[in-house]
Amino acid sequence: MRKPLIAGNWKMNLDGAGATALARAISDASPAYGKVDLLVSPPYVYLKTVGSVLNGGTVLLAAQNMSHEKSGAFTGEISASMLKDCGCTHVILGHSERRHIYKETDADVNKKTLAALAAGIVPIVCVGELLEEREGGKTAEVIRTQFDGSLAGVSAEQLVATVIAYEPVWAIGTGKVATPAQAEEVHADLRKLIAERYNAATADQVRILYGGSVKPDNAAELLGQPNVDGTLIGGASLKADDFLAIAAAG
Repeated sequence: MRKPLIAGNWKMNLDGAGATALARAISDASPAYGKVDLLVSPPYVYLKTVGSVLNGGTVLLAAQNMSHEKSGAFTGEISASMLKDCGCTHVILGHSERRHIYKETDADVNKKTLAALAAGIVPIVCVGELLEEREGGKTAEVIRTQFDGSLAGVSAEQLVATVIAYEPVWAIGTGKVATPAQAEEVHADLRKLIAERYNAATADQVRILYGGSVKPDNAAELLGQPNVDGTLIGGASLKADDFLAIAAAG
């Protein structure tokens, strides 16, 4: 059985006090949510602060991005070793906002994914289609292209240590949400793709999250789909009650 992963992406939100309070509220409540793995992803500058709050507990810590370089003259960049020093176990890579606002390519995501795996950090690799791609019937093609490009050179053993997140770009922050059937269709196709590229045993072990306007009132139906193994939550992760309500649905 794949244990559900409920991941909160705080994006560029909160101040130090707010990040600390949110982390503490989630950490304090976490013992009641043992059926799922809980994860939070604050902005870089709060990783150490949030990490200290979570220290000794079960809530996982993730960064929202990283450089593929180990060190050097790369102004403004953060390396995998720096993330580990802050207590990170996971890193979100290839989020649609990175792909579409900052023009990150599959090749960029691939270099970061390989660097994260080499450093012992679990990459949460995001894939997803635009509205025009879905309406044009290209969802499967786009997802497969992103998967192959972003995960090139990743072994079966490494893929088992990787999380995939499907985030339909048209549903992020828009209030729109893929129906449970739409989400399940893409998740099932991703699992079939993993079986094709690797093997059935690997496909059965990889967790595939859904991200895209997940809220307490739609979480249960989404998480009830057989191939949806958790959620990557944006706005609803900024309130402990909402985040934990989604976790309870898992």
